[in-house]
Amino acid sequence: MDKKLSPFNVTSLVFGFTFLYLPIVLLVIYSFNASRLVTVWAGFSTHWYGELLRNQQLLDAAWVTLRVAFLTACFATVLGTLAAITLTRYGRFLGRTMFSGMIYAPLVMPDVITGLSLLLLFVAVNFDRGFWTITLAHITFTMCFVCVVVQSRLVTFDRSLEEAALDLGCPPFKTFFVITLPIILPAVVSGWMLAFTLSLDDLVIASFTTGPGATTLPMRIYSQVRLGVTPEINAVCTILIGIVTVVVIAASVITKRQEVERQKAERLAAAG
Repeated sequence: MDKKLSPFNVTSLVFGFTFLYLPIVLLVIYSFNASRLVTVWAGFSTHWYGELLRNQQLLDAAWVTLRVAFLTACFATVLGTLAAITLTRYGRFLGRTMFSGMIYAPLVMPDVITGLSLLLLFVAVNFDRGFWTITLAHITFTMCFVCVVVQSRLVTFDRSLEEAALDLGCPPFKTFFVITLPIILPAVVSGWMLAFTLSLDDLVIASFTTGPGATTLPMRIYSQVRLGVTPEINAVCTILIGIVTVVVIAASVITKRQEVERQKAERLAAAG
């Protein structure tokens, strides 16, 4: 079987990646534009990054967004991992169909429906909307993504490793943290990153569940873009792209190292 790429496949890949990443590259380039007009290049300058540091509204919105995304990713990872373990390990139980449906519903539910339903819930329980309502809403719709990622790893998990630890007298709780969690950790980290990115990027659900003093960065950018794109927006978007890129690379390196160490430990155990 010939595994060489055909000219058609190469052309399709080039056009596909160009369509996806060329706008991002242009945004980064024009964030260093000296001109106030974002479509006219007037030379290289970091002036707008300095202006960004003096734009308190954008800085406050960025700080809110990062806090919401971090808390969302942490809580969604814990809850999504527990849900994945429940669906994988406990087989058929009363209410499983309803439980799995509630877990997977946000995957196919439109953001407008999710945001509106959560808004009605917060109004019904008289919960003041703000930072914590956005966080709860983001946990609700990102938890399912973590569950899917972790569950895909647990399906292929070799349970004989856990059984061996239990036979040697290791308590179930300790077995999970010593044996199970290190093995599935790459999937857990991937789920955390996915939840962090989804929360960082969300606009629709946050718009429904926000309140006074809790404006996220996508909401701030959207409100300003309607009046025209400014160089400060290019600068803050470039910084966000840099943060996400660094976090993804760091998570990939850490996950790869842990996978190599795990495989090395398995080889040593088999040789011993």
